[in-house]
Amino acid sequence: MRNFEYLSGFGNEFASEALPDTLPKGQNTPQKVKHGLYAEQISGTAFTAPRDENKRTWCYRIRPSVIQGEYQQIDNLSLRSAPFDEVPPSPNQMRWGAYPFPQQPTDFIDGLITIGGNGSVDSQVGLAVHTYVANASMTDRFFYNSDGDFLIVPQQGMLLIHTELGSMDVSPGEICVVPRGIRFQVAVEGESRGYVCENYGQAFRLPGLGVVGANGLANPRDFLTPVARYEEREGEFRLTNKYLGNLWEASIPHSPLDVVAWHGNYVPYKYDLQNFQAINAVNFDHPDPCIFTVLTCPSGVPGTANIDFVVFPSRWLVAERTFRPPYFHRNYMSEFMGLIEGVYDGKAEGFVPGGFSLHNRMTPHGPDATTFEKASNAELKPTYLEGTLAFMFESFLPYRLTKQVHESQLRQKNYLDCWQGIKAIFSPEN
Repeated sequence: MRNFEYLSGFGNEFASEALPDTLPKGQNTPQKVKHGLYAEQISGTAFTAPRDENKRTWCYRIRPSVIQGEYQQIDNLSLRSAPFDEVPPSPNQMRWGAYPFPQQPTDFIDGLITIGGNGSVDSQVGLAVHTYVANASMTDRFFYNSDGDFLIVPQQGMLLIHTELGSMDVSPGEICVVPRGIRFQVAVEGESRGYVCENYGQAFRLPGLGVVGANGLANPRDFLTPVARYEEREGEFRLTNKYLGNLWEASIPHSPLDVVAWHGNYVPYKYDLQNFQAINAVNFDHPDPCIFTVLTCPSGVPGTANIDFVVFPSRWLVAERTFRPPYFHRNYMSEFMGLIEGVYDGKAEGFVPGGFSLHNRMTPHGPDATTFEKASNAELKPTYLEGTLAFMFESFLPYRLTKQVHESQLRQKNYLDCWQGIKAIFSPEN
């Protein structure tokens, strides 16, 4: 099941056929499509969006998507959407442990637990952050999200994500993006856990490189889009849709993963975080964390992101006369952080893989007392920071938590203690 093929590049105009010579030549909707297929366009932007922003893909499928039953609203379980107003937004530093795996069979959708977010689904600004814990595959169930794109970050367990346009295998250390409206199904191998950033705003894009130059950070060639791969399957299936914050479900008598050929630029894709070319200080001072941005989603304010997806991978630390871990900081941007593996260099203990922390706008944060003491007295020789992979969903809007996460027993109520051992060492004589 993992022998999937991919097309290389980010934001490209792709074309893919599971059966040779299926795509129409020179037009999109011929009177009769080859093999008795139906032409259907998926538009990710308004028709009149500027050419460099316009997202759409033409699909040639066995049945058009209109063949389905009537939607009925179903239980949202632990899934929530913006606006998040169950509890007052908090300026406190907060951290949580990892959610445990369920005891009952739970698929990817039922295993979503909303942590919080910001903005509004209606106005298509902001984001939601979820964790997922799953131990069962979606076999007769399919899903699509009308509210936003899903940026999926596995922390434990491989995901096999079968979409209308092809299939992806996504392991811990990789990420994938499934655009809003694209129908998909998730299979798991054993217990799986990870994070999801639901982007209500504009499509993710690569950040500008500026003085970094033409190369560095995430290179476009390393993003992989699946090739066409269809299934012709009839039966009694369920199609779940997230629409304006609620889950709806309709019966569907066939698999919606029946696209035989497609072309366009509105596509799912994956990326291996090990391919990220980290740019770091080579003489002195810690660079701003934005230098670790993999993907960004702009807001209406130039230079200010609705979402920055930032990754902190294994890397060399060589800066001279410098405190090398992340510095003490108060930030206009709000920072949600997760840990995929290893130890985060700013926290000696307590921040565990699968866990997460939140430091909202202007909330002070930085290295704990143990990290500060060690880093302040360490010999400043070149050091390779190995076996770590942390990430951040950074946003210009403050995060608001769901009640279920704010009151969760996984919240580390003693998180503030990690800074209480920092002593005043001021000396006018030194």
